[in-house]
Amino acid sequence: MTARVVLGVSGASGAALALDCARALRAAGAVVELVLSAMAERTLALEIGPAARGELVNLADRLHPVVDLGAAIASGSFPAQGMIVAPCSMRSLAAIAHGLDDTLLTRAASVQLKERRPLVLLAREAPLTLAHLRNMTAVTEMGAVVLPPVPAFYLRPETTAEITAQIAARAVDLLHIATPRARAWDPTEGPAP
Repeated sequence: MTARVVLGVSGASGAALALDCARALRAAGAVVELVLSAMAERTLALEIGPAARGELVNLADRLHPVVDLGAAIASGSFPAQGMIVAPCSMRSLAAIAHGLDDTLLTRAASVQLKERRPLVLLAREAPLTLAHLRNMTAVTEMGAVVLPPVPAFYLRPETTAEITAQIAARAVDLLHIATPRARAWDPTEGPAP
């Protein structure tokens, strides 16, 4: 059975994470159901360039309008193996933490939680306020995984592209839909992490 995964992209900085998650999902053989917030579209253009949105949409099997709360991915009956939100803004995190299903992105995330499916949030902000930390605790208690896009420095990445690709691979690995693809720590290669 082919895995079907929802990829939500919010407006937080880190647009490259969205593209790398889409690439990693495709490499894992997943069908990608994409939903972009309005700010995600702006951030893609600002951080990567005007062609970024088109590249991301081309990596997806279907693009769902963020305002379409009647889309298939808004229902628990839709067969998905989980969802990644990359990057995940603090606004989206707060909405998910408090069940504010006001956009298709936050509704699709809530569906993953209610159906007990994997939900991986690449929460992107620094420093964090107490509200951010409490929202992270809330979504974790509900079953989500908060995966801040922190570089694996022990792998000695040489480029930002290596960093974002590794983080995306880790996010996809957390869905358990294919053989893990993230580079694992090897104690014979250098200092301990």
